[in-house]
Amino acid sequence: MASAEAPSSPPWESKKAPSGRGLIRRLILWGGVLGVLALVGYGLKPRPVEVEAEAVKRGPLTVHVQEEGKTRIRHRYIVSAPLAGNMRRVTLRAGDEVKANDTVLTVIEPGLAPLLDARSRAQAEAHVAAAEAMSSKAKEGVEMARTAAQFARTNWDRVKSKAAEGSISASDRDMIERDAQMRDREVRAAEFALKVADYETAQARAALMQMDAPSSDGIIEVRAPVSGRVLKVQQESATMIATGTPILEVGDPTDLEIEAEILSRDAVAIQPGAEATVEQWGGDMPLKARVRRVEPAAFTKISALGVEEQRVIVLCDMDTSAPARALGDRYRVELRIAIWHDADVLLVPAGALFREGSEWRTFVMDYGKAKIVTVKTGRTDGKLTQVLGGLAEGDKVLMHPPDSVKDGVQIVQRAAP
Repeated sequence: MASAEAPSSPPWESKKAPSGRGLIRRLILWGGVLGVLALVGYGLKPRPVEVEAEAVKRGPLTVHVQEEGKTRIRHRYIVSAPLAGNMRRVTLRAGDEVKANDTVLTVIEPGLAPLLDARSRAQAEAHVAAAEAMSSKAKEGVEMARTAAQFARTNWDRVKSKAAEGSISASDRDMIERDAQMRDREVRAAEFALKVADYETAQARAALMQMDAPSSDGIIEVRAPVSGRVLKVQQESATMIATGTPILEVGDPTDLEIEAEILSRDAVAIQPGAEATVEQWGGDMPLKARVRRVEPAAFTKISALGVEEQRVIVLCDMDTSAPARALGDRYRVELRIAIWHDADVLLVPAGALFREGSEWRTFVMDYGKAKIVTVKTGRTDGKLTQVLGGLAEGDKVLMHPPDSVKDGVQIVQRAAP
């Protein structure tokens, strides 16, 4: 059996030193490990949050009440029929121009009397005959009363001439005088009865009158009460019309005002003469207006969400500039009414404020960190808010801070685009 291979070197000899290539390999390995650890540490390091910031500054502030409104013609007239009759067709249309006391709107003719059938005619003729008979009877009654009165006056004259001789007693004298007076009154009563009989005869004869065509007598021309334009034709066709029936509506479309229904809590702060702005009316530039009247009585209105609201009608006078003439009656507009103004107040953007409980707060840039501050606010117009305490002029506040911004977090202002 062959013996085992003897070692190449004896064990008492020293080991050979490592070569230079192995050392370099180890240095590269440890360098890579340290680099990875450095990258991990850098990645775990918190980075500053990019934010938008605005400075708190002083300036003017105007608070407005904004509400939807509509235009309306200040003075509008509904022309109605002054009497009953046959109205001719109205030839005017909405938008046509009319002149006061000159333009004829329509013509009303006397209406036709209702036709009588044979039975009704016979009854009407009988009524006429009866009325004529009563008139004749009344005439005879007048003659009889006059004859009796003449006899009574003659008797009274005779008694007065003999009363001084004492041939008649005082009581008989008084009775004869009273009889003469009563006969005179009977004459006046008979004359009144004759007039009544004549009226009844005329009325019975009128029932027999047939109007084949309206006569020219009694035709009424309805003219425009004011200068302006026709707004609406309510009765166009020729028809029999009753007294007071609306025919058409007339007004001046250049004389406009704005009607807005304002919440009562906002209307309290609106004063007559306050400046107003008309927006979203269809033109490029807003129009100017001024509050003329705040009506004293409110009314209940149900909102789109079903909430009962107390609203007040506010009337504003329109500016008579050329662009405003494009507006018409009942056009929709947006009305902004100034209720408060201050020329120099400390202002903070409303987008920098947020609510916590019952207090307003904001984040302020404090040496690269976010610092939460409690702000005491005043009035606001929706974009800017009045600062009464908590901030100073020049402080930079964070606009719409994200959820990652907390008190003490590192922040950096985003560069302007």
